[in-house]
Amino acid sequence: MDDLLREVHEARRLPPPATAREIRRAAGLTQPQVATELGVHRVTLARWELGTRSPRGPLRLRYAKLLSDLQREVLSW
Repeated sequence: MDDLLREVHEARRLPPPATAREIRRAAGLTQPQVATELGVHRVTLARWELGTRSPRGPLRLRYAKLLSDLQREVLSW
């Protein structure tokens, strides 16, 4: 149970918007590509990356996991 709680807690933490944008760019992905992967509009992702909006609920968890996975992938290059 502790592992599950730790995983959920980690997934909820998002990097600052500018860092999220840099992670996406370093992975060579465009806003439309990431937005499509998450099932949101490109404008929604742009707002997240500008810090004017923030994802909530299950979408926040998916976005955090995607960014974490991208960051690990970029660092392993």
